[in-house]
Amino acid sequence: MFQHPYLPATPEDVALMLEKIGAASVEELFKPIPGHLRLKGAMDLPPHLSEMELKDLFQGLADRNKSVGRLESYLGAGAYEHFSPTVVRHLIGRSEFYTAYTPYQPEMTQGVLQAIFEYQSCVCALTGMDVSNASLYEGGHALAEACLMARAHTGRNKVVLAAGVHPEYAAVLATYTHNLETEIVQAPLAADGRTDLAALEKLVDDQTAAVVVSNPNFFGCLEEGGAFARIAHGAGALLVASVEPVSLALLKSPGEFGADIACGEGQSLGISLSFGGPWLGFIACKQALVRRMPGRICGLTKDNRGQQGFVLTLQTREQHIRREKANSNICTNQTLLAIAATIYLGAVGPQGLKEVASQSLQKAHYLAGLLKKVPGVGLPYAAASLNEFVVRLPRAASRVLEAMQAKGILAGVALDRFYSGRENDLLVCVTETKKKAQLDRYAAALTEVLA
Repeated sequence: MFQHPYLPATPEDVALMLEKIGAASVEELFKPIPGHLRLKGAMDLPPHLSEMELKDLFQGLADRNKSVGRLESYLGAGAYEHFSPTVVRHLIGRSEFYTAYTPYQPEMTQGVLQAIFEYQSCVCALTGMDVSNASLYEGGHALAEACLMARAHTGRNKVVLAAGVHPEYAAVLATYTHNLETEIVQAPLAADGRTDLAALEKLVDDQTAAVVVSNPNFFGCLEEGGAFARIAHGAGALLVASVEPVSLALLKSPGEFGADIACGEGQSLGISLSFGGPWLGFIACKQALVRRMPGRICGLTKDNRGQQGFVLTLQTREQHIRREKANSNICTNQTLLAIAATIYLGAVGPQGLKEVASQSLQKAHYLAGLLKKVPGVGLPYAAASLNEFVVRLPRAASRVLEAMQAKGILAGVALDRFYSGRENDLLVCVTETKKKAQLDRYAAALTEVLA
């Protein structure tokens, strides 16, 4: 019988528990696991380290990482380096927020509930939607939940994705719908980098639950949201718009161009890159779809004495009783990061967010103009873009990235990571954090690498 010193159960406790469940030994509990998958003998672990040695080991591992604080980063593809005011990290570090879980007792958690309510209000203001929930895990999860909402609302089983939907989001959707008999088809990309609308219209039929568009799309191109709404609604389907929140300071909101559900990743709202998470998924919809909303919604009400109070208006624990008919299986959310996004939006304000988006746009277009002049480099897409764009190189992007990193520049994301046959294509992102001298240095360094 194994016994771990950090477990509070004594050998007598273990014996009693085994007797109660009718097992002869702890080993017997692991019989269902095939023998070839189980560890045989002791684990081959190195000798223990002192605290000082352990600290040195982890510092050495940390030093092997090359963060955006040490290199100039032009990475994007759903993960964006934006400046986050100090107030964001300072306030979310307060114990009232930092230790908060789902606030089931409103009389004890008015502060957190109010913060969630403000977050929902911010999401609705950005997206032009009627109602937002209290957050989801991340952008891919939000898109999958939006499609499940459309599927439940329409009673249909087909989802049509624009080609510019983030490939990782599409993979999450495929995972979520794997056992739900859902047909997922993808409309092709046109030559200008946007979705081929004629091909899309042919794919949308009376079995389509949702048409999904990303704006800007994965390649940085701006889609025609109104055209998507016309095609989706003409077939009785819902339009799901996956959007980048900072871009909404300059672009039409999903509500304005006719989307029924808006979703996306909120990482760019004051949340650090953090090696890929945890981040923040947001979702909002029209009032008619509120009962299909996953997770929970915080509301504002008055008590029997007329005092204003915040409560969980909708809280989804229904998966325990409704099973496959439940809206979602999500039990929690990203409250801490939702509060961080709310603080960020409050700190920068509407004009500040517009300035962030505007600077990102202008600096991206400045760099794109420089790169067009580099011998052998082209910009394959003619569609309008915001702060991301595709660069076509004369050689493999992965090799160019290695050479650029040696010069202290994370030059972008190689598209062959997601798409075969695109070995020479590079996705480049520019945000407000970049200075003109850095953009000039990028172009000069690429010229040297390709010479």
